[in-house]
Amino acid sequence: MRQIIQSLRTGETQLVEVPCPQVRTGCLLIQTTTTLISAGTERMLQEFGKAGWLGKARQQPEKVRQVLDKVRTDGLFTTFEAVTDKLDQPIPLGYCNVGRVLEVGSGVTEFAVGDRVLSNGGHAEVVSVPRNLCVRIPDAVPDEDAVFGVLGAIALQGIRLLEPTLGECVVVSGLGLVGLLAVQLLQAHGARVLGADFNPARLQLAAELGAETCHLGEQDLAARANVFSRGRGVDAVLIAAATSSDDPIRQATEICRKRGRIVLTGVAGMSLSRDEFFKKELSFQVSCSYGPGRYDSEYEEAGRDYPVPYVRWTEQRNFEAVLDMLAAGRITARPLVSHRYALGDATSAYALIGSREPSLGVLLNYPAAAEEDVRQTTIRFAASHASVADARRAQTARSPVIGFIGAGGFASRMLLPAFKAEGARLKWVGTRSGLSGAQAARKFGIERATTDIEQILADPETDAVVIATRHDSHAPLTSRALAAGKSVFVEKPLAVNADQLGQVEAAVAAASRASQVLVGFNRRFAPQIVRMASLLRTVDEPKSFIATVNAGAIPADHWTQHPEQGGGRLIGEGCHFLDLLRHLCGHAITDVHAVQLGGRRPGLVCDDKVSISLTFADGSFGVVHYLANGHRAYPKERIEVFCAERVLQLDNFRRLSGWGWRGFSRMSLWRQDKGHRAEVAAFLAALRAGGPMPIPFHELVEVTRASFAAVESATTGQPVFFVPAAAEPLRYAA
Repeated sequence: MRQIIQSLRTGETQLVEVPCPQVRTGCLLIQTTTTLISAGTERMLQEFGKAGWLGKARQQPEKVRQVLDKVRTDGLFTTFEAVTDKLDQPIPLGYCNVGRVLEVGSGVTEFAVGDRVLSNGGHAEVVSVPRNLCVRIPDAVPDEDAVFGVLGAIALQGIRLLEPTLGECVVVSGLGLVGLLAVQLLQAHGARVLGADFNPARLQLAAELGAETCHLGEQDLAARANVFSRGRGVDAVLIAAATSSDDPIRQATEICRKRGRIVLTGVAGMSLSRDEFFKKELSFQVSCSYGPGRYDSEYEEAGRDYPVPYVRWTEQRNFEAVLDMLAAGRITARPLVSHRYALGDATSAYALIGSREPSLGVLLNYPAAAEEDVRQTTIRFAASHASVADARRAQTARSPVIGFIGAGGFASRMLLPAFKAEGARLKWVGTRSGLSGAQAARKFGIERATTDIEQILADPETDAVVIATRHDSHAPLTSRALAAGKSVFVEKPLAVNADQLGQVEAAVAAASRASQVLVGFNRRFAPQIVRMASLLRTVDEPKSFIATVNAGAIPADHWTQHPEQGGGRLIGEGCHFLDLLRHLCGHAITDVHAVQLGGRRPGLVCDDKVSISLTFADGSFGVVHYLANGHRAYPKERIEVFCAERVLQLDNFRRLSGWGWRGFSRMSLWRQDKGHRAEVAAFLAALRAGGPMPIPFHELVEVTRASFAAVESATTGQPVFFVPAAAEPLRYAA
């Protein structure tokens, strides 16, 4: 199928072939008939992409500060790689989609195959959209009208925040698509409307739709609003403009009556004047897109609706309301259409919105393709993508055949380059949406991109599967890959709960290659850790380890914090440092005791400010301070070891210092190296030799159980210990 993407690096818009997405639980698979280009939003993305490095920096100064902080902590080269990789990731465009349901995901009962639906799906021939972002279209509303329902919901949500009453005077500042829809919706509320803009054609259209108008380039808005409001000042202002200027808000404060209301539903400068707000007791609010539920993963992704008695208007119900208004003829979308393009000519449509030629509503119409033509789940890429170096390596030694499941930022930045550089044959990449997989295939010379991972697991030629998906899928995919006879490289964590871990253990026990599982504990393989381990092996006495992790704050509702999806940060990332201390010590973990910052608090959402104490079988002990409340300019990781009147200190995987070690005092690297490529090399070497993995499986299980124990201990306040190391952890008796 075809999808429209845009490069953040160049601003170029492309129509590319990608595998058709699979329908997900709680979602609809929709074959698109019409989409609407949101000119304001998508033009801004174009302009950002086309801007040079300096222009991008000026548009996002907060990102520049983050980059500078990363340079100070991680080094210039590592930072440059991270930034360029981010800019290389294509952006899928579009969020106004109309089509027919091809397939209904499990758990969805309110839609059926064949339903005509409006959704916030993108510009693609087939989209998979969560149920709460879809609504059925009334029969009386044609596709080209219905596709305006998403932008109509944006306008409607701003109006709901304004709370207009019958007869009130409302100014709409900015007469783009959202503004012109707002003009009509406000009149349907019984308000009198004054539309303000610089564009004469849009002012004329607003007048035809029943509004009074003010040409901002020729008329004084304050004087015009004074006449419009009969000298009282307007009751409310809806700002639907797209500008970096502060003028829309400054003008709004000037024309509002005392205790007037201002709602921003577009983009504008926000240097507010306290004096005007103070004297008039004005209220100001920013409207969040389509309405309640927007950016709430529980609503949008998990499909948990808000109860009507408490949240009458969600984003989905706002979609419905706009479609009802279109069906009743209370508002119209036909006058808003300025251009129509076929999907195959999409690049011309984007050239239009990026030019000075006037345009308003730009529609993309999709061909009536047969279902089997658009539902191709696998795309083959030409063998010429492979490099000459890859071909030479293949001649000297058999290259393990690898299938990737997941091609997100980490896989694209770290794992795929490492596997390619180490001579693996990259045959498959499987992703949920298809776009990231197709992009990875083009970039790294992967032979096939698919959204059907069963093809990867069933391929007899594939030796190993790399799993780089969300945490909750690691254990199920690992078990399925082992059952299919594949070796597995799975990113941490191995599992997010004890049940999942048990499934993996059972799969390993039943697999023909029981030892062929590796978890992505890459820090073990970092050159400075290798040096530390070699030094510590010369000391035959207990040791003390301190790992300080400046983890950085992430939102409480991020998927990694979710106990079911991400396992929480201790299980999802803290396991790295439990494994690292376990490796440096060389002995089994026997005791785990974790303390939350602020003390034990039942129902605590985040587990990312914790101190974890470990005891090892040889009498060594270690502490992992995993803290999300530090400053981002401070280095992320420091590892310290005290033993035999000697000290080792590793600063952020850039500088290793030693005190008291004969023949060793310092080891510095010109760039940060956390061991990703060496880890991949060790995995591939084990595949080639048919030998055991570089980390014994029982250690992977032990560390995973230790991460579960850390969460349990932090929650209950009780220490947890392992007797024996491979058994289930038990709490100390009171």
